[in-house]
Amino acid sequence: MVALRLAALVALVVLGTGAGAVFAAERVALIIGNSEYQAVESLDNPRNDALDISVALEGLGFEVILGRDLTREGMQQSTADFAAAARNADVALFFYAGHGFQVDGQNYLVPTDARITRPDEATSQTVAMAEVLGALKGSPALKLVFLDACRNNPFGAGLQGDPRVSDGLARIGNEADFMFAYATQPGNVAYDGTGRNSFFSEALLHHLYTPGQPISEMMIAVRRDVMTATGGQQIPWENSSLTRQFTFDTRPPGISQEALFYQVATGAPDNALMQLYVDLYPQGAHLGEALAWLETGSQTRSIDPGDSTEQAKRLWTLAQRSRVRPLLQFYLDRYPDGENAVEARKYLELLPDLQNSTPAALCERLATHPNDATAENSGVPFERLQRNAVVAIQACSAAVTQSPNLPHYIALLARATVASGDLGRAVPLYETAAARGDLRAMVSLAQLKESGNGMPQDIAGALALYEKAAEAGSLDAMINLAVTLSQGKLMPKDDARAIALLERASREGSAKATYNLGVLRLNGETGEPGEALDYFRRAARDGEYLGYRAAAIMLDKGGGFVPRDPAEAANMLLRGAAEDNGAILTELTQQAENWSRDTRTQVQLRLAAAGLYTSDVDGLPGPNFSEALERWRNGGFDAGVLPE
Repeated sequence: MVALRLAALVALVVLGTGAGAVFAAERVALIIGNSEYQAVESLDNPRNDALDISVALEGLGFEVILGRDLTREGMQQSTADFAAAARNADVALFFYAGHGFQVDGQNYLVPTDARITRPDEATSQTVAMAEVLGALKGSPALKLVFLDACRNNPFGAGLQGDPRVSDGLARIGNEADFMFAYATQPGNVAYDGTGRNSFFSEALLHHLYTPGQPISEMMIAVRRDVMTATGGQQIPWENSSLTRQFTFDTRPPGISQEALFYQVATGAPDNALMQLYVDLYPQGAHLGEALAWLETGSQTRSIDPGDSTEQAKRLWTLAQRSRVRPLLQFYLDRYPDGENAVEARKYLELLPDLQNSTPAALCERLATHPNDATAENSGVPFERLQRNAVVAIQACSAAVTQSPNLPHYIALLARATVASGDLGRAVPLYETAAARGDLRAMVSLAQLKESGNGMPQDIAGALALYEKAAEAGSLDAMINLAVTLSQGKLMPKDDARAIALLERASREGSAKATYNLGVLRLNGETGEPGEALDYFRRAARDGEYLGYRAAAIMLDKGGGFVPRDPAEAANMLLRGAAEDNGAILTELTQQAENWSRDTRTQVQLRLAAAGLYTSDVDGLPGPNFSEALERWRNGGFDAGVLPE
């Protein structure tokens, strides 16, 4: 009990500098995570979630008030401290992880010393969410509220069946400049995670450090990650009345995390880092180059080996974004007294070793479908899963036992079982997971029914599963249905509904759907042709790298749809050359005539500004131009030479 009382003390953490950004006004945050409850079921993740979120926010310039395992008195005191800190703040953020419930439509956060037997005791034993919101009244700050507190009513029979008590949390907030982000939909129940963090907090941690990403786009990415990690069982939700946009990491947008990882490995240079890239991105755009590097033992540097400051900065940026323990250790080994060494050691204390993974984490790492990739897990191609099928089956079987309420582990076990060659055993597993609402299982089972693989062909059954999965939020099901509707073979042709499905998939984070909508607009099949440019840009930003080339073509050619803009075409080409599978680099070096001389000149100007091209800026192809492009792709990318 002494430990619990000590834990009620609030720790004030000073401003961090990890993001390397200069903030115009103060950012403050109150972070509370309650795990060790005295009278109700304890939770594994909240105190970890609170600590990890606090460290991440410090690095983004927040002054953090951190409280873990707080009593009611401790929560009220920390709320008062937060109110004082937020009085003149520009941004005020509240994050709570722990037990929470609603009574008569009002939300209550549960301190560790709460003992409730009747609904009317909620006000005296808990902290009403209204108290926290009241502390922010009068503050000019942009107010961000994150609630990872939607688990079941923890007080059992005392509140069970009372009509005033509902599952999950109620929708709240109607004042301007608030954003409320829930771990799941209001009234629904969220899951504790199977590792160090909850599914919601883990997704947040992986997206806070995406440079230049507005919070609205960040929440789409967080929602997709949580949905895919839980097979659609948990869907984060937000209610926003923000009157201005907000970005956690204010640095200019850079390249994708995967491309940055490859460039850091080539610039190091280090075979262990390159092998880690291969392990983490088994379908990465740079996989062929990485494997060639490892096979030949190439140690050719692609950027100035003397620029250790720039290398350290890029490595630290990658380590922050990816939260991969070996990268943090590599940073400390190479730069033990580096600018971010203290922060790196903090992160190392938080992140578990990959070798100590829970069965669920190992199952996810070995068996996740590539179309269910998240910021943490890029998914595993089927051929690779086949090589590790036995280990995957063991891990996923243990995960099913460990997390019986999450049918997604049954779906992952089914995929591993298919990879082992036992389709007969896999089908009942898919059927079980699909019946319990898992999106991946629904889509996989629909594909088996459609093809007649392992079971009698059942087109109607397949389409019904696609419909159900699409309605529940599966991007794969939406796209598959859209294709089927546009073809008109298995069901009546319906172009309008096909486009509506693609539009929904695009809004919910599918880069592939966004790209296809761009193609449809360019071809005049929907919308205006000029709108295609924005779709291609968005698709590229979200990971469909064909979008870079498509946008560049429109900007290079100009015409009636968009104004000709060689400078912006060059930006698209260079971003694509850094991130795609090498197609743009090959085209610029071997089919340079496909692009106007003006656009090639703009490419050369940017390569020269990056210190990679030293020949005449004349728009003509040649060995020096090709070498500069290769250096750009293999470590020379510099967002600073690409105008925003």
